[in-house]
Amino acid sequence: MRKQSGFSLLEVMVVLVIIGMIMSIVAPNIMGQQEEAAMDKARLDIQQLEDAMNMYKLKNKAYPSTEQGLESLVNKTSVEPVPSRFPEGGFISKLPEDPWGNPYQLVSPGEMGKIDIFSMGPDGEAGTDDDIGNWDQEK
Repeated sequence: MRKQSGFSLLEVMVVLVIIGMIMSIVAPNIMGQQEEAAMDKARLDIQQLEDAMNMYKLKNKAYPSTEQGLESLVNKTSVEPVPSRFPEGGFISKLPEDPWGNPYQLVSPGEMGKIDIFSMGPDGEAGTDDDIGNWDQEK
């Protein structure tokens, strides 16, 4: 008689229970980290956009208006006030999207007199509690 090799049903069930227990511990931690990573990416993008805006102001003595928008960092705008000094290739090569697939927003002048650059957050609506902006960046 030949002996059959393989796993018994009981052994397979024990392995599945162990895997299930591990996943119940690990999965919530991974899901929470994904949302935190999206928030961190948005903060980093906003900081980079603000740096490009500061270069724009350094060259042109003023920030672009809300109407000119963040697009004024990529392409020379024809909306008044037209920038007098605009580098070839723009201040940045292209505008990023926030982690939720929406464009970043510009309000100029902002509430503190400078500029407000922000993401509308996961809900995609401006003016809600989940907005992420340069007003709450750590300096």
